[in-house]
Amino acid sequence: MLSRIAESLFWIGRYLERAEDTSRLLDVHVQLLLEDPVVDEEAASRALLTVMGVQPEGQTDQASVMRLLGWDPDSQTSMVSAFWGARESARRSREIVSTEMWEAINTTWNIIQRGHLRRARPSQACQTMRERCAVISGIADSTMSHDQGWQFLVLGRSLERIDMTARMIEATAYTADAPQAWLTTLRACGAYHAFVRTYGGAESARDAAEFLLLDRLFPRSLVFSLNRAEAALVNLDVGERRAGFTGDAMRLIGRARAELEFRALSDVMSDLPARMTSLQRTCSEANDAVAQRYFVGANPVTWHSGVR
Repeated sequence: MLSRIAESLFWIGRYLERAEDTSRLLDVHVQLLLEDPVVDEEAASRALLTVMGVQPEGQTDQASVMRLLGWDPDSQTSMVSAFWGARESARRSREIVSTEMWEAINTTWNIIQRGHLRRARPSQACQTMRERCAVISGIADSTMSHDQGWQFLVLGRSLERIDMTARMIEATAYTADAPQAWLTTLRACGAYHAFVRTYGGAESARDAAEFLLLDRLFPRSLVFSLNRAEAALVNLDVGERRAGFTGDAMRLIGRARAELEFRALSDVMSDLPARMTSLQRTCSEANDAVAQRYFVGANPVTWHSGVR
C-alpha cells in the first residue's frame, strides 16, 4: 500500500476518535456543572483543559472551555479542528475511502460549517458530534475491505483511544477523593452502563478503575484498546517474521499491554498518575515508530494534539 494512503487512513482513525472523545469529555463537563451547583466552575474547567494538554491563561469558565475544546477551528484541541483533520485525511485517500464513508464525513462537515453545533445547546452539540463520529466509524467498518488500509485505520483509532482514556484516568487519579470522580470518568468513557451490568451496581473506585484499566471485553478499556492496537500491528506484519516482533511499535505496545494486564491491580493503583503519563508517552513513541516504519516518503501530517 502507498505510504500516503496508509498514513491518511491512520490519521482518519486518530482524528475521528479524538473528536468523539473530546465531545464526550465536554458533555460530561457540562452535565457536571448543571447537576452539582457546588462544583467550582473555574477549577473544573482548568482541570479539563489540563487533561487535554491546554495550559489555561487567565480566568477560565464554561464558555472558554466550549470555545477551546468545542467550536474554535483555530484551537488545535477543539473537536471541530480534529474533525477537519479527519476530513482532510479522507480527502487525501479518496481512492480507498468508501463513497458512503466520504458522504457521511461531508454531511457532518456541512453541519459544522453551517454553525449548527455552535448554535445548539452544548449537550446537544456534543451528542451530535459523538453520534456522527460513531456513524462514520460504523460505515467504515461495514463498507471498507478489512485489508491493510482498514488495519491502519483501526491502529490509529486504538492509539488515540488509549491516549485519551489514559488522560481521563490520570485526571481522575488526582481527584480520586472527590465524590463521583470515578463515576464521572465512567460516563466520559461511555462505560457507566456496561460497568453497572458487570459489577451489579457496585460503584467503588477500585472496581471502576479495574473496569477502565483491565476489562478485556469493554471496547474502551485500556487493555482492550492495547490488544486491538497490537492485533492491528500483527496483521500488518503477516508473513514477515515467525518469532519475536517486528518494529518498535509492536515492542512498545506489547510491553505496555503486558505491564498493565499482568500486574496486580494494587500495584497499578499505587502510582496511577505516573503510569498513565507513561502510557501516554508510549502512545506518542508508538505513533512515531509507526510513521518511521510505514509512512516514510509520505507528505508529513501535523497532528492537532495539544501540548505533550
